[in-house]
Amino acid sequence: MNNGNVSVQKWSASSRIFHWISVLLLLVTWLLMLVYGYTDSKIYIGLHKAFGMSVLFWMLARVINRVFTKAPPALPMPKFQIIVSQLTHFILYALLIAMPVTGLLMSVYGGRPVDMFGLFEIPVFVTPVRSMARFYNDVHADILWPMIIVFTGLHIGAALYHQFIKKDNLIGRIK
Repeated sequence: MNNGNVSVQKWSASSRIFHWISVLLLLVTWLLMLVYGYTDSKIYIGLHKAFGMSVLFWMLARVINRVFTKAPPALPMPKFQIIVSQLTHFILYALLIAMPVTGLLMSVYGGRPVDMFGLFEIPVFVTPVRSMARFYNDVHADILWPMIIVFTGLHIGAALYHQFIKKDNLIGRIK
C-alpha cells in the first residue's frame, strides 16, 4: 500500500497548529537550556523560563481547544493500541503542563520572578524557601524531563511505526 494513496481524516486545523507549535516551543525551550549549560550568560536561562511559561499557557489553550474540538475517528487498530495511544497523549499533555509549573515554582521559591520577554513579570508569589526550590528543581529536571523524553520517544516511535511499517498514513492526520 502506498502512503500517498491512503486517505485519512485530519485533525482540525487548530489542533494541528497547537500540536506543531507545541513541538516548536518545546524544542526552543530545550535548546535554550542546552546553550545555557555551555555559557555564563543569564540571558539563556531567562529565555528558557519565558519560553517554558509560554509552553504552559499554550498547553492550557491546547487543552481548551481539545475539549471543544472533535477528534477524527480512530484508524482501525487493535484496542490495546488505541488505549496506549490515548494514555500516552494524556501523559504528554500532563507532563507539558507539569514541567513549566515546577519550573515556575522552582524560580519563585528561589526568590526569583520570571520575566516574560520584557513584556511583564510573574512575581514571586510565595515566601522563598530554598529547600522547596531544590525540591521543584529535582522534580523538574530529574523526573519530569526524563519522562518527557521517554513519552515523546514513544509518541514519535509509534508515528514512525504507523508511517513506515503499517503504512496507514497516520501521520497524515496531523500534517
